Amino acid sequence: MPFATRGGSRLYWRLEGAAERPPLVLLHAIGTDMGLWDRAIPYLLPAFRLLRVDVRGHGASDAPSGDYSMGELAADVLAVMDAAGIESAAVAGVSLGGMIAMELALSAPDRISALALICTSATLDPAAWVDRIAKVRAGGMAAVADFAMARFLSPDFVRGHPALAASARRTLLGTSAVGYAGAGAAIRDMTVIERLPGIARPTLVLAGGRDISTPYAGHGERIVAAVPGASAAHLDAAHLAPIEAPAELAAALRRFLLPRNDEDAAAETLFEAGLANRRRILGDAWVDQALARRTPFNADFQAMITRIAWREIWGRPGLDDRTRRLLVIAVTVALGRLEEFRLHARSGLSQGGFTQDELKEVLMQTAIYAGVPAANTAFAEAAKVISELAGG
Repeated sequence: MPFATRGGSRLYWRLEGAAERPPLVLLHAIGTDMGLWDRAIPYLLPAFRLLRVDVRGHGASDAPSGDYSMGELAADVLAVMDAAGIESAAVAGVSLGGMIAMELALSAPDRISALALICTSATLDPAAWVDRIAKVRAGGMAAVADFAMARFLSPDFVRGHPALAASARRTLLGTSAVGYAGAGAAIRDMTVIERLPGIARPTLVLAGGRDISTPYAGHGERIVAAVPGASAAHLDAAHLAPIEAPAELAAALRRFLLPRNDEDAAAETLFEAGLANRRRILGDAWVDQALARRTPFNADFQAMITRIAWREIWGRPGLDDRTRRLLVIAVTVALGRLEEFRLHARSGLSQGGFTQDELKEVLMQTAIYAGVPAANTAFAEAAKVISELAGG
C-alpha cells in the first residue's frame, strides 16, 4: 500500500491510469474515503491518470488527534502529489474535498490546473459544526450516523440501491471519530469564502439537485459569483454525487477538463446546418418547441439527431425534399411510428411538401407492402391531422 508521510502522519493514496493521460486528483467528502469514487472510476479512467487520496483522519490514512486545518489538509494533498510524481493536476473534490481543492488553488496555484467543486461550499455554519464535533467526540460516529446518511443520499436512491446505501453507512461508521472531528474542525474554521476572488484557475461548480447539505442556492452560487470565470453544472443527485450519479458526473468532468475546441467547433457547425434543414422541413414553430423541451437528459440526443439525421441525411443532394418526405411517411407507417408519422404528415401538408392526394397514394401503396392494418391506422391519423389543419 502506497503511503506518503507529512508531519509524522501517513497518508494513503492510489494512482491509476496511463502515465501519458492528464492527471486528476480525486478528493472525497467527510465521513467517506477514496472508495466514494469507485462507481465513477470506470468512466474516468479511459481519459485521466487518477490520483485518489484518503484525507487525513479517513480511510487508511492516519487520524492524529486534535483539530485539523484546511491548510494542513491541502498540504497533505501536495505531499501525496509529490510522492506520486505529479507536479501539477486538476482537482475534483466532493464536499470537504471541494473545500480542500479551493484551498489548494489559493495556496499552491502553480500545482493546480483546474478545479471541479462538487456538492460543496465555501462557508458553513460554524455553530452547527461545533455541535457535530462535540457529538462525535462524546458518542462516536454512531451519534451522527443517521443525520449524516439522511444528507448523503436521496431517499429515492436509498430505496432503489439499498446495498450501496448500506456500504456508505458502513464506511461512515468505520471512520475514525478522532479523524472525523479533526476534519470537522477544518470545516468549522475555514476562511475560503473571503479569498475566492483570488482563485485564478478554470473552475466548475457541480451542484446536486437533490443535495440538502450544500444546495446550489446559498452555496454553489456563491462560489460561481466569487471565482472569476467560474461556471456551474447541475446533477440529478444528492450530496454524494459519485455514488448517486457516477456517469453523469464523469461526463461533466470530461467535458470540462478535456475541452475539444476543434471538435466542438465542427460539431456546432454541423448542428447549425442540421438545424436549418430541420426548420425547412418541420417549420420554425415546431422546432422552437422541440428546442424548448430539451432537458439535461435528452439534450445530447437532440443534438445528435440534428447533426446526423437532419444535416447528413436531409442535406444529401441525391433526393429532393418531397421524395424524402414521402419516404418518411411510408417508413413510419410500416414501422407503426405514429408520432413521427403525424409530425411529418402535418409538416408536409402545412408547408407544401406534398398534397393530400400524394399522401393518400403513399398510404395506398403502403397498404400493399406493409399491411392493410398499418395503412388503416395511418389513414385515421392522417384524417385527424387534415381536420386540425383545416381548423376542424
